[in-house]
Amino acid sequence: MLSVIIPAHNEESLIGPCLEALSRSEPIAMPAEVIIVANGCSDNTVAEAYAQRPRIEAAGWAFRVIDLAQGGKPRALTAGDRAANGTIRAYLDADVTVSPGLLPQIVGVLDTATPRYASGAIRIVGKGPISRAYARLWAKVPYMATTVPGCGFFAMNAAGRARWQDWPDVIADDLFARLNFAPDERVSVAAPYEWPIAQGFARLVRVRRRQDAGVAEIARRYPALLGNEDKTGGGASGLALRDPVGFAIYAGVALAVRLRRQGPEWSRSR
Repeated sequence: MLSVIIPAHNEESLIGPCLEALSRSEPIAMPAEVIIVANGCSDNTVAEAYAQRPRIEAAGWAFRVIDLAQGGKPRALTAGDRAANGTIRAYLDADVTVSPGLLPQIVGVLDTATPRYASGAIRIVGKGPISRAYARLWAKVPYMATTVPGCGFFAMNAAGRARWQDWPDVIADDLFARLNFAPDERVSVAAPYEWPIAQGFARLVRVRRRQDAGVAEIARRYPALLGNEDKTGGGASGLALRDPVGFAIYAGVALAVRLRRQGPEWSRSR
């Protein structure tokens, strides 16, 4: 079975489109279930999720909502895993929309006894001229263009998921998961998914600061995992002539992060 686990914190405007896209998936070569883990929600996330139940079940999927009083993505991921029946686990952010072919392709590469991690072809989506330019440049950075970053969506088989138990309380859960696999154990399928980024310069700075803090936390707490990081050549600087506007915004965000320390409150991904 395939289990798709969706942690959701105050996602009333996004959980519907996420589930609708999921319901349009092409036929999958095994039973499938979706588990939405609402955590600490003060809006109508749970109601909006249940509104999609007929669509999900009409597609042949089992459907479940877990409503946790306390927020926290790692806690939600753990709750979802404990409820899941699938030998293949996919972890999907509530703001991500998958293409119809993504999950069948994911199942195809993960249906093996060998530990394996997989994701799709990421399409970084930005709204507004600043975020669109940032997304355009970011998509061309070697790390994003040549590895399997798994931002917003990643999956693994049972042999891979057995490498740790509950999800640790870390900022970068996606990075933690990816680095539990060597580069040759990570697979990218051709089917895409859309991953939105923050809108506007100030929000991009806050999110980039959080991302950098997440990387630093993994390096501090799990230094052995860094041996599984991809070795990519070059960064964004080589793209300056090809996309000067995108580079200026991308570099400006990076500079702003370095000039100002993170405050006590973390920004969400959007």
